[in-house]
This record gives sequence, structure tokens and C-alpha cells, in this order.
Amino acid sequence: MTHVLTRMIHALTGRERVTLTETQRMLVLVNGRFDALLGPGEHLVPRDNCVREIHSIDRLRFITAFDRALFRSRPDLAEGHLTEVRTGPEEIAVVLRDGRPVQVLFPEEREVFWTDAGPFTVDRFDLASDPGVDAALARRLDRASLGRALTTVTVAEGHVGMLHFDGVLVRRLPPGVHSFWAVGPRITARLVDMRTRAHEVAGQEILTKDRVTIRVNLTAIFRVTDPERAVSAVSDFEETLHRAVQLVFRRRLGALTLDQLLAEKGAIDVEAGDSLRAEMAGIGIELKEIALKDVILPGEIREILNRVVEAEKEAEANVILRREETNAMRALLNTAKVMEDNPVMLRLKELEALEAIAAKVDHLTVHNGTKGLMQEIARLRD
Repeated sequence: MTHVLTRMIHALTGRERVTLTETQRMLVLVNGRFDALLGPGEHLVPRDNCVREIHSIDRLRFITAFDRALFRSRPDLAEGHLTEVRTGPEEIAVVLRDGRPVQVLFPEEREVFWTDAGPFTVDRFDLASDPGVDAALARRLDRASLGRALTTVTVAEGHVGMLHFDGVLVRRLPPGVHSFWAVGPRITARLVDMRTRAHEVAGQEILTKDRVTIRVNLTAIFRVTDPERAVSAVSDFEETLHRAVQLVFRRRLGALTLDQLLAEKGAIDVEAGDSLRAEMAGIGIELKEIALKDVILPGEIREILNRVVEAEKEAEANVILRREETNAMRALLNTAKVMEDNPVMLRLKELEALEAIAAKVDHLTVHNGTKGLMQEIARLRD
């Protein structure tokens, strides 16, 4: 009976009962104007000329077409239920709920959260001073699926990153992972290899002083010592090194004949290195070594040189042969002189020859008889 009476009273007054749970809120407009922002519990709400919006605070954010109008005309209603976060033109805001990041606001953005869904705190960062993001914060944002707010630069071991803000070189980045806000200045990072490495200049055609066209392969061992100067003094320091090696060898080899080039190859490397080191030091590069690695001759020139080398070797072989023949004749002459003065040695030499001959025959016939042979041997002993 009481419930029936209550419904009759509500019908007469034009109101009805609405029940909200702990996670629900209701925005009520009567005759087009904000009337109430209701929390959990039972409420009497006008039935006619009434607009109702039910929201869930589990979604954290207050999303409605009446958002800005509510804060403008009824700030008293918003104050008890809503938390507004705004950012300035050079500001980033990280909204945290219970200490965990839930949203990142870029410059000149606004977001409204249900206060009862918190507690909410806001960490603010000034883009004008430094758009860099602490590594620990970057990891927290990434774990919270907010990594899209970051720009990440990875610098490998043995390299440095030359960091530019809006095209201006700012500082050097050591190896590791570096994070920056995705808004603000335009961030670029050029990686520079700081290790010692080789730069090859292959297949360079050069005309020597005696008008022989040759192809050479060159190599330069270098290391970047001043990366700031290397990226700012020239547009591409490796291309600059390449051109410098080309030009210095082209000038040096073009002033030599082919024979001089082949004979003075080591000296050419030293001279070229000395002239290039000072030039490369001016752009932050230490030139450790430079070398003329290969000299490739045209086919006809290569055949001519092969014939020259062959003739030289034959001449050297003939000289050695004649020298050995002379030494052999001199030795024979000395032996003959010794035998001339010593008949016994001459006879021993004869017996050695006889022994050598006898070793090559199966049978030996003695025409003078064994007696004669023994007499000869006895006389030799006497």
C-alpha cells in the first residue's frame, strides 16, 4: 500500500525513482539546463522535459557532449565529481591513477576524469627545456601501452648518436636506448661508427706520366675521433674521405712513369698518407693508414712486362751458369797442378777412375796376368 501511494505521489509531482550503483553517475538536465550530477543511491528525477545521461566511472574519463558547457555554467556540479587536466603550449602531462600511468596529454590538450575513479595525480614536463624522457618513465609508459607518446632512438655499441632538435646539433648520445616525447621539436639522430674500419676505393683509372692507363684499388684505414665535427663540417664525411683519397693518388700517380710507380709503391703510400692526415683531421677523422693495394695493368702492357721479366731472369741464369763453369774450371786447374807435382796422387786418381769403371761392368779381363797386376800394385806401394 505504501509503495502504491508513493508511486501515486511521484506521478502527481511528475517525478520517478532512479537507482544508481557505486560505479554509476547520472547527469540530469531539466528544461535544457543542468540540474544535478547524481552519485550512487536512489534519486527522484523529473519525468518530463528531462535529459538523463548515465556514465560508468570504470571508464575513468567523463565523455559527453555537455562536458565544456557543464564546467562553464555549473562548475559547482563538476567540482565534486570531476577532475580536469589541461596542458600548456609547451607541456606534456602524464596522468597517473594509483601511481600507474593511464594517459599522456600532449600540449594544449584537455581531459576530464571521474574523481571517484582515482585517486589521480599528474606529472608535468616542460618540452621547451628538454624533450627527453627518463629511461625508467619510458619503460613504465611502454608497459602501460602508452609507448606511442614516445620517439625512441637506439644507439648500438661502438657508435654514438648525434642528436638534432629541429635540425640543430644538440648533444652526443652514448650507446643504449634513448626516449623522447613524440611531440615538440623535430628529433633526428645520426649514428656515427666510432670503430676503426677500412674504406675501399676500387677500380680507379689513372693515366701515368708515360701515358699508360692503369686501374688501381686503394684502401684507407680510419677512425672518427670528433663526431660533432665529422657531421657538421661536411655533409658526408665518408664521401669526403673517398674523394680525398681519389684525388691525392690521382695527382701523385699521374706524375710518375709506370716503372717509377711499380718501383716506388711503398714510398707513394707514405707520401699520400702524410698529405691526407692533416686534411682529414680537420673534419674529425684520424687516418691511420693509406695504401695502394692493387695496380691492374692493361693486357698488352702486362705481356710486355712478363717478357721483360723473363728475359731478365734468363740473363741472370746465364750469369750464374757462367760463374759456376768458371769456378769448376778453376777447381780442375788447381787439381791438375797438384797432380803434376805428385805422381802418387795422379796414380790414385787413376785407380779411382778404374774403380768407378769397374763398378759398372760385370767382368774384368787382365791381359798382363795376375803376376803383372800384383807387380804394379807392389810398385805403387813402394
